[in-house]
Amino acid sequence: MTAPFPAAPPPAPRAVLGDLLALSGLDEGLADTAGLTGSEPVLPSSFAVGTVAQTTVAATALAAAAYWRLRGGSAQEVAVDMRHAACEFRSERLFRVDGEAPNRLWDPIAGVYRTGDGGWVRLHTNFPHHRDGILALLGCAYERDAVQQALEGWQAADFEDAVAGRGLVATMMRSAEDWLDSPQGAALAAQPVLSIERIGESAPEPPNAAPRPLAGLRVLDLTRIIAGPVAGRALAAHGAEVMRIAGPHLPFIEPLVIDSGRGKLSAHLDLRQADGRAGLARLLRAADIFVQGYRPGAVAGHGFGPGEAAALRPGVVYVSLNAYGYEGPWAGRRGFDSLVQTASGINHAEAQAAGVEGPKELPCQALDHASGYLMALGAIAALIRRAEEGGSWHVRVSLARSGRWLQSLGRIAGGHDCPEPQERYLESLMETQDSGFGRLSTIRHAAQMSETPPAFVRPSVPLGSHPPTWP
Repeated sequence: MTAPFPAAPPPAPRAVLGDLLALSGLDEGLADTAGLTGSEPVLPSSFAVGTVAQTTVAATALAAAAYWRLRGGSAQEVAVDMRHAACEFRSERLFRVDGEAPNRLWDPIAGVYRTGDGGWVRLHTNFPHHRDGILALLGCAYERDAVQQALEGWQAADFEDAVAGRGLVATMMRSAEDWLDSPQGAALAAQPVLSIERIGESAPEPPNAAPRPLAGLRVLDLTRIIAGPVAGRALAAHGAEVMRIAGPHLPFIEPLVIDSGRGKLSAHLDLRQADGRAGLARLLRAADIFVQGYRPGAVAGHGFGPGEAAALRPGVVYVSLNAYGYEGPWAGRRGFDSLVQTASGINHAEAQAAGVEGPKELPCQALDHASGYLMALGAIAALIRRAEEGGSWHVRVSLARSGRWLQSLGRIAGGHDCPEPQERYLESLMETQDSGFGRLSTIRHAAQMSETPPAFVRPSVPLGSHPPTWP
């Protein structure tokens, strides 16, 4: 077994940034040109969440700057402050609509529970079908006390297996050592943090001159929750025309729609219907990037897997997100950031470092946000390859592999003693604009770029506000 955490403290952010750039196929020397301010810790955690936030945001911005150079743009300065980036990793809980904080993000029975064998499990019940499935499995009322009482009759591992067998979402808490020793942990270790694979042939597509790095590029965003939507939001921040496609029958969490919808068009298409699939095919033929983060096989089951997308649109950059990696016994399981933290030892390690019993979460949805920026980084790096050598490309990222990357950066002694950012500081990071939900104040994008500053041209709007056609 590989040791779960290095003995040394986290490396310098610039070294981490260089590794990310090299992984994406970009010049790792670009890391030396970035202005990186701040140091760990910036949020209360034993993990280097600030480093992960700063370097993923910076790598995406440097990739955008490199693509803009291909378009005839000039060299520019790129800078990211660590604390600002870490606060942006909390964007979904910090925004305000007409001065009011977002509604509750979590379902009343979501969270952690003790099981009869002394273990711990985490339930994710934010979607009604997941909640109802858990309640049916437990045979109990929709109340925390009733759920706890029912779980006292289960062993943690048996409950985790039963949930997975029904296509529901819950995990038991493991140590990092136990996760690495598990079949899925072992399978994950052989997978890269970010992969970019050529999946089809097409002629090179050198970009035309443009005022912003990704201006004129069209992105189809078929994602929910945080990671995938953050990827689309990051691409929109650098000028891409992003259209979020949602099934009108699917449940969404409104605060996440509000926060991650900045910069995007939003249209409804029902892929269960022939006209919905035909509509998506029309959009795809005129798109550059296709981003999907639904359960493994769901989008492909409607005829829009990587190979089918590349056949419809040669030269497409297809970006996939899943929970637990693309190989191993859990490759097909549904999952979310909080569940991956619990299953992979992150919650266990944070609890030990803080001296508390039971699972302890990271101070932000770091796996979600980091994965989102890794997806955006991979998409832009693939665009550069398409411009120079042609081809269709498949970018793959998983929450669990992002979590393993976070673990591999080492631990911060006394990290939980870090104070929370003060309200006055958070207010200094906010920007405000009218939106489809009211007057929206949000954490502005953490990357600073001297020639093409990131910005969200379109306001956040309710799902389905636009027709499913490119402007």
